[in-house]
Amino acid sequence: MSLFVREAEVAGRIVDVRIARGVVTALAGKLRPTVGDLVVAADGGALIPGLHDHHLHLLAMAAAMQSVSCGPPAVTDGTQLRESLERAAGELAPGEWLRGVGYHESVAGPLDRHTLDGLVAGVPIRVQHRSGALWVLNSAALRLVGPHLDRSADVERDEQGRPTGRLWRYDARLRDILGAQPPDLRKVGERLTSLGITGVTDATPDLDAAGRRIVVDAVDSGRLPVRVHLLGTPAPDAHTPGVTYGPRKLLLRDHDLPALDDLAATISGVHSTGTPVAVHCVTRESLLLTLVAIEQVGALPGDRIEHAAVVPPEVTEWIARLGLRVVTQPGFIAERGDQYLSDVDPADHPLLYPYGSLLGAGIDVAPSSDAPYGPLDPWEIMRSAASRSTAAGRIITPAERVSPATVLDGYLSDPETPGGAPRQVVVDAPADLCLLDDRLEQVLADPRAGRVRLVIRAGVVIDPRH
Repeated sequence: MSLFVREAEVAGRIVDVRIARGVVTALAGKLRPTVGDLVVAADGGALIPGLHDHHLHLLAMAAAMQSVSCGPPAVTDGTQLRESLERAAGELAPGEWLRGVGYHESVAGPLDRHTLDGLVAGVPIRVQHRSGALWVLNSAALRLVGPHLDRSADVERDEQGRPTGRLWRYDARLRDILGAQPPDLRKVGERLTSLGITGVTDATPDLDAAGRRIVVDAVDSGRLPVRVHLLGTPAPDAHTPGVTYGPRKLLLRDHDLPALDDLAATISGVHSTGTPVAVHCVTRESLLLTLVAIEQVGALPGDRIEHAAVVPPEVTEWIARLGLRVVTQPGFIAERGDQYLSDVDPADHPLLYPYGSLLGAGIDVAPSSDAPYGPLDPWEIMRSAASRSTAAGRIITPAERVSPATVLDGYLSDPETPGGAPRQVVVDAPADLCLLDDRLEQVLADPRAGRVRLVIRAGVVIDPRH
């Protein structure tokens, strides 16, 4: 069946659009639908390419949807944390674990097994820090998994060698120990398409074969109706429509940064396969280390910096000279800005999540969410990038403001070239599209997720309202 979109705004003009076989086949004023066409009346609303989130974590998103929120804005103090955990514990079936996400020290200080024991007793609990880097288990949970924990530095231990409950970067190992059931990505797909998103880049580092299979099967079956670009796993021999593979994600642990020579050797090894790298940099130390390493081995087209959370101004030209792309998360300014101003070195406050200065230096910059660790809604992220306002109304580096239109262009850039030229609605373009409820200028004057009327993925209509 063909799809006919009547009177849509495309690139400032009101046109009719015909879609067949998953691509745009005609685009002009006053076209006629053919017998059997599914007709969508756009009523002058903007028809744009579907948005692409350039950095998120699909499996973690699915798991978070089935977890208890343990941090801001839902939970802000120890009393609320206790109430949330007690309420969730009361709903568990015998033998089930309680899984919490989004914790931050501002709620009740640093967590370990003993502090969790003091909040809720009798059920196994694991709580994830909002950074995604740390899991904290209570004593009931440690009794179940303790014999299976390795002796690496990722398992924090006290002076007697007993686990404190704090496990660093332990997601895959913990999942294997628990024999956790694979998460269902259907609800993740529904949430993405409701926001006008038709493609994502999954930036999960070292995604194992089982995780990759879950994602690929969800795309192949239609449970996850978006295109997926994977960074954390090498491309397999078999090709799945809708799934592509990008740079190799390198995760730098800020509490245990690698030696320069080791990082340079890793980057060189990845480059030797013709694959660029996507390096996680959330501190100035990790960013400087990465730039020196890339300078040493030579940049490869497609190399990119993930986050660039702290960028000294003298480093901006260095990033530009190396030709690196930056994938940033402006939504953190709105969601975490007040905490940053409290926790981060004041000298770094003006350097947090730059955007405008990077663009001004000629760097390709793309927005993203880092969901579930950051806010997913791209329209909310547009507002955050334009205002640079924290939740309490404090402004962080107004010179870094960029317009909603600039952020939207970043969401419309190709996953292979984040921050590059925005995709366009033209003949022969893939029919991954987003229909808005008004002309684009009006929508960008008040960007909200509610402005999304429907999305079209590979020529198939997905109505987020149903």
